[in-house]
Amino acid sequence: MITHALFARLEAKPGKEEAVAGFLQAGLQMARDERTTPIWFALRLSPSTFGIFDAFENQQGVDAHLNGPIAQALMAKADELFSKPPSIERIDVLGLKNVGSS
Repeated sequence: MITHALFARLEAKPGKEEAVAGFLQAGLQMARDERTTPIWFALRLSPSTFGIFDAFENQQGVDAHLNGPIAQALMAKADELFSKPPSIERIDVLGLKNVGSS
């Protein structure tokens, strides 16, 4: 059962919006490879604001994700792509409906 989630808000530097979008699209394969990350979304919230929402069955999944390749790649690109450090919020999941994925 999914009980934990994270939301990261990312503000692109001026002129870096499409690079951030491409970076997040490339992150999908890394997310697919993470066995403890069953739900992962890359989001565009506005022309320059992006987000990552991911959800987990337990705290161990959260910890594995925060120490995994996506988080490492995100932090390695932070100075180049983002106008400020990513904001990461921890979320308790109270309910979930999932009809499947492709």
